[in-house]
Amino acid sequence: MMISKKHLPRRTFLRGVVGGAIALPLLDSMIPALTAATKTAATPKTRLGFMYVPHGAVMDKWTPATEGAGFEFTPILKPLEPFRNQLLVVTGLANKAAESQGDGGGDHARSAPSYLSGIHPLRTEGEDVRAGTTIDQIYAQKMGQDTPLPSLELGTEDTGLVGVCDVGYSCAYMNSIAWRTPTQPLPMEINPRVVFERLFGDGSTAADRLARKQEDRSILDSITGEVAHLQTGLGTRDRGKISDYLDNIREIERRIQMAEKRASLNVQVPETPIGVPDSFDEHAKLMYELQVLAFQAEITRVSTFMIARDLSQRTFPQIGVPEPHHSVSHHGNNPAMIAKLEKINVYHASLFAYFLQRLRATPDGDGNLLDHSMIMYGSSMSNPNEHNHFPLPLLVAGGACGKLQGDRHLKFPERTPMSNLLLGLLEKAGIEKGSLGDSTGMLTI
Repeated sequence: MMISKKHLPRRTFLRGVVGGAIALPLLDSMIPALTAATKTAATPKTRLGFMYVPHGAVMDKWTPATEGAGFEFTPILKPLEPFRNQLLVVTGLANKAAESQGDGGGDHARSAPSYLSGIHPLRTEGEDVRAGTTIDQIYAQKMGQDTPLPSLELGTEDTGLVGVCDVGYSCAYMNSIAWRTPTQPLPMEINPRVVFERLFGDGSTAADRLARKQEDRSILDSITGEVAHLQTGLGTRDRGKISDYLDNIREIERRIQMAEKRASLNVQVPETPIGVPDSFDEHAKLMYELQVLAFQAEITRVSTFMIARDLSQRTFPQIGVPEPHHSVSHHGNNPAMIAKLEKINVYHASLFAYFLQRLRATPDGDGNLLDHSMIMYGSSMSNPNEHNHFPLPLLVAGGACGKLQGDRHLKFPERTPMSNLLLGLLEKAGIEKGSLGDSTGMLTI
């Protein structure tokens, strides 16, 4: 029996001289020595992630033809085929909460706040917004109080718009998919630099940050001595884990620095520093990488990510779609425009596949982060040309610490509330909740 010479608390940080704090991933040395002979890793807690794509999908290019295991991957889902064994495609669901229900237009404004709550938002152009507490926050309230950040909210497009963004609805509804309470949407951070410093900090002023950037100094530089001290007495495997983890942090910080240099030369650094890459591909991958780091060190156990916001005007010339996403989504049944929407859907799926690959490549206890995560990906809209909300493009990836079986296409009765799926996800994550939004029961997945 091998007993480590050093036992570390699970919440161990390396602290820099200017206030940076680097949380560590799960190490063998964090497992009590006397239990090392009977279990190889501490019992992991499931990480939850919720990825949101606006404007629905080309559903006949999304939906598998057969149910159950061994289904054939459709063109849109094809980038995800390497993760078949940890992929669950769920069809037949509807988001009634995003429908009009007598309120007229505003399907885009209703889509985001109802995605994780199943609550029809109050139609208002004022500050009296009301929707519902979302399941990421339900999980954060139960499982996130012992982590540095109870939850992490990310995006790629400006979510600070004010006023009216859709017919009769405040912009607040389209700015976030995460609501702490029925009246408190959480801001989705789009700046990778801000997210990085929220995760690891640097304790510096704007002037200090500018000096560090100009000198290409890393937050990690200030913890070199602590790393050397920590590794004294650790086993070879733990030393390798720490080295790989810190290398990943340094690489992401380097990519942020390079993006900043390309995006803005000779710009005066404000209190909140710049850091949004010009390239959407780079931006999205950085936001996915930051979620991986946050999960790896258990800085948080739950994240939400708006890959784009509703009414997005982003163009995709790099994949042959120079028209704005929202315009393409109103394809008018034109085959050429439908083909372009399919290209966007495939591209978004390929970026999600990058996230899954990074999770699977990251060790966590006796498995990897994908084994110990449950990630929902999809949209509140189905055919965007019709602004309908049935059947939804939805899937769930990951192993949920052994509780979720992949390689399945589950087709439920038509118009089953999406909220039933959300209840099923909470149950897999260890939270029993009788109802949520317009739920009629819990889906067994």
